[in-house]
Amino acid sequence: MSDGNTSDAGALRERIIGEMKGVFGDDEPRIAHALKVLDYAEKMLAAEPGSPVVVRAAAILHDIGIHEAERKHGSAAGRFQEIEGPPIAREILERLGLPEEDIEHVCRIVGSHHSGQDIDTPEFRIIWDADWLVNLPDEFGEMEQAKLAERIAMIFRTPTGRDLALKRFAAP
Repeated sequence: MSDGNTSDAGALRERIIGEMKGVFGDDEPRIAHALKVLDYAEKMLAAEPGSPVVVRAAAILHDIGIHEAERKHGSAAGRFQEIEGPPIAREILERLGLPEEDIEHVCRIVGSHHSGQDIDTPEFRIIWDADWLVNLPDEFGEMEQAKLAERIAMIFRTPTGRDLALKRFAAP
């Protein structure tokens, strides 16, 4: 799918959001989380290289397997999300008519977004950082600023994500 037509890109973005909301139903916290990750990912796209279609789709769908993980495995642990998310993401993206290459890339990101294994693309790095920008306060909210800055330097994979995290969470 070409990214050249902005209205087409916006329509696709909204359709993927609609699909995500359909899967999550009335789970407002998970919907809100996905939209926050999308917001950070879109901000990062302005400064980082990457396919906007892949980044937006992966940001919206990165946690799409969480309900299925809870149903099948009794746990929302990241490893179960990485197992259950890609088939759901694939079904959604095929239904929306994305090219196989984009679907495969999004599914690889969804299938690695907690572990970071077996993928290191610009799009993955953006999703990794965007998800961490949303999750950082819950994971390290009570940490002293200097130690948090060290942690940010280790976790974040893009200069833009690192800068956003430092300014937002570890600035004096």
